[in-house]
Amino acid sequence: MRPVAGDPKAILVIRRDNIGDLICTTPLFAALRQRFPNTYLAALVNSYNEPAIQGNPHLDAVFSYTKGKHSVDEPIWRAYLRRAKLLWQLRRMRFDYVVLATGGVAFRSLKFARMLRPRQVIGFVTEAVHPLGISLPLSHQGGECLHETEDVFRLLQPLGISGEIPGLTVVADVEQAANLRAALPPSISQGSGPLLALHISARKEKQRWPVERFAELAHRLHAEHAARFLIFWSPGDENNPFHPGDDGKAKRLLALMADLPVAPIPTAHLSGLIAGLSLCDAAVLSDGGAMHVAAGLGKPLVCFFGNSSAARWHPWKVPYALLQKPSRDVSDISVEEAAAAFARLLPRP
Repeated sequence: MRPVAGDPKAILVIRRDNIGDLICTTPLFAALRQRFPNTYLAALVNSYNEPAIQGNPHLDAVFSYTKGKHSVDEPIWRAYLRRAKLLWQLRRMRFDYVVLATGGVAFRSLKFARMLRPRQVIGFVTEAVHPLGISLPLSHQGGECLHETEDVFRLLQPLGISGEIPGLTVVADVEQAANLRAALPPSISQGSGPLLALHISARKEKQRWPVERFAELAHRLHAEHAARFLIFWSPGDENNPFHPGDDGKAKRLLALMADLPVAPIPTAHLSGLIAGLSLCDAAVLSDGGAMHVAAGLGKPLVCFFGNSSAARWHPWKVPYALLQKPSRDVSDISVEEAAAAFARLLPRP
């Protein structure tokens, strides 16, 4: 089927995966808004990732639902009931297009799209899998070789959108960022060197750089560049089988950095991570959601890659220095290499 003639009245983008995946979709929002300035543009995401696109200037609305595994403070049936009510609300909005913004065949997002009964559904298919309900299909062949941002951006082809892909967009809550800034100690607020984010948490074991190296790197960057530091981590007990955290690692790192200008920023919620990173001049961290948050905020990055694809997930359209060893284990990256990578990011005199 061909796209509807003229500018659509309403478009919904569905993206239900991880933080980094969602942020890598924000260039798609920007391009849609540029092409269709008067179209109602909305996104459907899950409640865990929603802060990643709250305040996005290209969207008219962000709708979210709670996944069953994230329903911890209420009976799961309540989350499902709210989801059903939301889908009914969206169905009554009569979207012209629903875009299944996933790098591959998006079966679960397609299930949502079918319930909404839009005029057209845009999504990826393969030679082997071509599910019913995708009225404007695109072959995903070759997409696995592209950056995530480039891959999902191809879904705009049926809408006549192509060309240069914009950067990522993440917006910090102004009040939350101001409160964090006001609470910083004088050693941070009155310093003159670059304020660096050191994010020590990583979901995958081979993405975790040792705490002792973070401390050694911090001492070196302070001595060479008068750097100041904010320490970010996912709070919690590392032995918690359901929600492991890095409180222990953060405590050790802060003790090792007690002689430096440093402040802790535990990030129990994504909005806090966004607000805290917005205060920094640059960041040192491993590949993951926080890296894409920092890229969406326009921060220069030193990023450690373990056993994930740098071609697929490198920071998009910000200055960065990427370190990845043949072993695909970040613990093999030296302090010397990290310090040299940071120096490459500094503006040349």
